[in-house]
This record gives sequence, C-alpha cells and structure tokens, in this order.
Amino acid sequence: MNRRHYRLEEIAHLVKGELFGDKDFKISHLASLEQAQNQHICFVNGDKYLAQAEKSHAGVYIVTEKSMQQLKNKKNFIVVENPYLAFAILTHVFEKKITQRGIESTAQIHSSAIIADDAYIGHSVVIGENCVIGHNTIVQAHTFIDDDVEVGNDCFIDAHVTITGATKLKDRVRIHANTVIGSEGFGFAPYQGKWHRIAQLGSVRIGNDVRIGSNCSIDRGALDDTIIEDGVIIDNLVQIAHNVYIGSNTAIAAKTGIAGSTRIGKNCIIGGACGIVGHLEITDNVTLTAMSMVTKNIYEAGTYSSGMGLFENNHWKKTIVRLRQLADVPLTQISKRLDHMQAQLESLESTLKLRK
Repeated sequence: MNRRHYRLEEIAHLVKGELFGDKDFKISHLASLEQAQNQHICFVNGDKYLAQAEKSHAGVYIVTEKSMQQLKNKKNFIVVENPYLAFAILTHVFEKKITQRGIESTAQIHSSAIIADDAYIGHSVVIGENCVIGHNTIVQAHTFIDDDVEVGNDCFIDAHVTITGATKLKDRVRIHANTVIGSEGFGFAPYQGKWHRIAQLGSVRIGNDVRIGSNCSIDRGALDDTIIEDGVIIDNLVQIAHNVYIGSNTAIAAKTGIAGSTRIGKNCIIGGACGIVGHLEITDNVTLTAMSMVTKNIYEAGTYSSGMGLFENNHWKKTIVRLRQLADVPLTQISKRLDHMQAQLESLESTLKLRK
C-alpha cells in the first residue's frame, strides 16, 4: 500500500533537487496548478506558467532557480534543472501499485510453463506450453499467452492482452489492454483472381523498457522477425505489420499504420495518424508531423510533413480548386511562365539602374 504522506525533504531527495522552505512540510499528492491545495506539490514548467503558479494554492512548487526567484509570495520549493522530469519521477511515487503476487485459482497454466515465484497471474489468464514469465511481472485478468512466449522481468501485461507467435519480451515491457502481439501478418499471394494466404513463420522480438498502448496490433514476421528495439514507446491504436523494424527510443503516436518490411531508425518521432507504406527505410532522428503519408525512403534526419493543415471551409474549397487547376497545367508551361517573369524582372532592374 502506498504511503499517505511524504516529507518535503524526502521528495527533494527523490528528485535530486535543492530544498527551500520547511523540510518537514507534509505532501499528500501531486496536483495541477489550478486544482492544487495546501497539501499538494506542483511543478512549474517554464515562464508561461508563472501567472498560474502565483494564483495556485499548492504547498510546494518544483521549479528552476530562475522561476523560484520570480515567485516571491511562495514559501516551499524544490529547485531542479528540469521540473517536468522531476514531475515524471514523482508520478511513480504516488502511483497506485499492484501488490498482489502469486497465481489466481482461475488461471490455466500449462505444466511446462515456468512462472517466477514473485510474479502475479490474474484471474482467467491462460498460459500455454513452454512459456516463461519473469520475476516481478504482472499479468492481468483474461490475458492469453500462447505456446513458447517468453516474458521478461518487471513487465506489466494488462487485461485482455493476447501474446502469440512465440513472441519474446525482454525486461520492463508494458502492454496495455486489448493489444495483440504476434498475430498473423497480412500476407497473401495473388493468383488467378484469388488471394492465397502466406503462413507467417517469423516471430516478434521486443526490447527492454518498451511501452505499448491499448488496442494495438503488432504482427509477427513472415520469415524474419518483427523487431521493436529498447525504449520504444507506442501510443494506442497503432498497427505495426510483419517484418517491421523500429529502432531504439522511437515514439509512435496513436492511429499510425506501418506497412510490412519497413525499417525505422532510432530516436524518431511519428505523429498521430501517419501512414507509412511498406519496404521503406527511415533513418535516425526523423520527425513526421501528424497525418503525414510516407511513400519514399527518408535518408536525412529532420522534420517532414505532408498533411494539409486546417483552413476555414470556403478557403479550403478555393485552395483545392487552385490545386486542381495547377495540376491541369503542364509543368513545361509553368516553367516557361516563370522564366518569362524572371526575364521581365531582370529587364525592370536594368532599367531602374540606368535611370540612376
């Protein structure tokens, strides 16, 4: 069970911050600047939040040294270099922990499966033949773990998750409700007007510290494995097709679809509702803004966009009409018009110089 209160000195030690104020001040929870009361701690993430902080009733503020000097009417501070990071650390302190351990009586576990003594297996969980569940791993109710799946240490598998295809998870992986890992990839051979199913013979390998949201689908490979490297974070409602490779510490926002055999580098950021066609390569440190459609390789780091931003409706209609008109004009004709305009400008510049 979580503690009800922490002393300010304890909190400062946890985030490696410098304490200013009453070291014995009692803190019961984190809160937003707007909703905080005297027993709460807040963070101030930049100058634009100083006005809100002045009005806040929080008892303690996590701030930079510069921000503290501007909040002259407040008493208790923890000074850190990065308040947002300190906030992230403290969310784990106040998070409700799952303390149950052992195996619930309604779970069905094959006799060949190896379950760590300090793991928790919830109600109606099914674990197949030759599975491994590591130390301190939590598997919530109604999850299905198929034959030959291996789950590492300190993992969290939420309710109604399916893990199949001999998937291998390393340590500290979090998979949220209703997600399917290792399902059959979308592989078919067209012949004589029919689609002929290709059996998927590969698997899925997931690295350390990976987070996968709810209602995601990660398909196993057709021959080679689908690979998610260390530190990747995946939002809800993401589709990752067979044989995809995702490099370490890449972040993928909701409703993104990645087609088969695409390779994505490390430290990439993929915005919401992006579509990435198959058999492409995206290098390291690429950012795709929301609703981008990727149809060719990206070999240089940087930010890329293709989705059209929002217009007022009448403006949007006019823009579309102009785009269509532009599409109907041959490129050679546009080039000639631009050359003519440039010649006119150069002639005008020469005339102006002569007059001077």
